[in-house]
Amino acid sequence: MIGKAEGIVVRTTDYGEANKILTVYTREAGKISLMARGAKKSKSRFTAVSQLFTYGYFLYQIGSGMGSLQQGDLLNSFRAIRGDLVKTAYAVYLAELLDRLTEDKEPNQYLFEMMLYALKWMEEGKDPEIIARLFEMKMLYVTGCRPQFHACMNCGTKDAPFFVSIQEGGFICQSCQREDDPSLIVASPGTVKILRLLQQMNMPQLGNVRVKLETKRQLRRILYAFLEDCTGLYLKSRRFLDQIDQLGFADQNIE
Repeated sequence: MIGKAEGIVVRTTDYGEANKILTVYTREAGKISLMARGAKKSKSRFTAVSQLFTYGYFLYQIGSGMGSLQQGDLLNSFRAIRGDLVKTAYAVYLAELLDRLTEDKEPNQYLFEMMLYALKWMEEGKDPEIIARLFEMKMLYVTGCRPQFHACMNCGTKDAPFFVSIQEGGFICQSCQREDDPSLIVASPGTVKILRLLQQMNMPQLGNVRVKLETKRQLRRILYAFLEDCTGLYLKSRRFLDQIDQLGFADQNIE
């Protein structure tokens, strides 16, 4: 049986001397694995469609387990991302996050569109760090974790200065904070505003958001903490992002 799907390559694994196993997140079939025979050879017809982030149409033989790639039609290679260290690092992180937090063969058109728009926005020059924070927020929902950034978790006030409590699952005002809560994270007014915006917004709606460096760091700390608490994951690609941040590469594009 032959299947056809529109998809994005989110992981590649070398197999033998000449082959690759592609993990493709598709619109129609969810996450699938495809054997691309001969894809490592320079003259292979699969070389162009077997690169990380490749977006295209995939024609494949369906088996009881892994499929076998028969044909690939390239729609976008996202070459501009692969040519930029910071963009590549963020795109790898998003791909790994999507791969690790989804099950095989469970279609989710929303997640497919989110990944596709994330890559498009990076290629067009939108801030990859803000794209990553929005992506993380939506992936938290996939895990069943929905932090409360509308109001204080205890008293319901909406306008007071806030902390974020990972234990409580959202905002805690100064009046309700507990000194014995080790998970409290300071949230500046700018951070509160952006967290609320990220919850309400979907990836296709993302504009050119300008965010201060300190606000970005708070957002990163908060969303990393929720992801670790809800999933237990600490991804290899995140370690590389942390190194880039420490070296200051990502800050070169920040106003």
